[in-house]
Amino acid sequence: MTQITTANTVQMTMIQAINDAMKIELERDENVLIFGEDVGHNGGVFRATEGLQETFGEHRVFDTPLAESGIGGLAIGLGLQGFRPVAEIQFFGFMFEAIDSIANQAARMRFRSGGRFHSPITFRSPFGGGVKTPENHADSFEGMMLQTPGVKVVIPSNPYDAKGLLISAIRDNDPVIFLEHMKLYRTFRSAVPIGEYTVPIGEAKVVREGEDVTIITYGAMVHTALDAAEKIVEEQGIKVEVIDLRTINPIDIETIVKSIQKTNRALVVQEAQKTAGVAAEVIAQINEEAMLYLEAPVLRVAPPDTVYPFAVIEDAWIPTSSRIIEYVNKVMNF
Repeated sequence: MTQITTANTVQMTMIQAINDAMKIELERDENVLIFGEDVGHNGGVFRATEGLQETFGEHRVFDTPLAESGIGGLAIGLGLQGFRPVAEIQFFGFMFEAIDSIANQAARMRFRSGGRFHSPITFRSPFGGGVKTPENHADSFEGMMLQTPGVKVVIPSNPYDAKGLLISAIRDNDPVIFLEHMKLYRTFRSAVPIGEYTVPIGEAKVVREGEDVTIITYGAMVHTALDAAEKIVEEQGIKVEVIDLRTINPIDIETIVKSIQKTNRALVVQEAQKTAGVAAEVIAQINEEAMLYLEAPVLRVAPPDTVYPFAVIEDAWIPTSSRIIEYVNKVMNF
């Protein structure tokens, strides 16, 4: 991994880091192709691919019809022919049109062919709330991908990880779903190394050290959890450790267990509905691997089991730092 110094970094937003990662891979490997709805001349609905068609041409970066099923099928065919497709599903709420391609075709390719063929596809897609999108745009469906063997699911929380993880995803020989939380696209800038580097898929990161309780989360909720951790240490002296999963499939249970061995208490925060999601799987694995280290049940902080609400009330639906603090106190006072 690149040694980070002020001299070899630049301040980037997440959208800039994602764009830079794709530019690096287009330059490095002529088999990398980028396609999706409006990703060419327009540079994507969020401008993630801005300037790439102009630089690399319409045969490397190109628009598709408004048909996610077609995007998925095209990605599979290109992958079988030796290309490395980077296919954008314009919003992850639309992924149902491509679910056959993702779950029944791409995810099974290595198994089905006895290792002769691969699906080195990166499915990029924006998701997540807090930005007042129309219906079907903000939905967090990442939990559905956990029951899809053969697919890796990556959700970065910052520009550095976004660039390094996207480069790793594009170079991976199996399909990777790369989810980009819309609220994080331009919320802040941080130091990102110039040039290429990778962040390993499947490794979580401790983003705040603590000794009293562990919060496990990912995506935009990392920042909500960090805000809660800062407030609760100032107000109550409770030292919270925060783990950014970064990859939700596979889950880095080793990092989680190591933290729980120290804190003996944990809660999991997710933006998706409560039932059968990432939090449920993390808790199940904790029960299997770290039960004897726990001094309290592991709790979930998540929205209710309803459809994603209309924008006018989404702020009341998404977990907040105050709600996380409430659950930290429940764990601490058990």
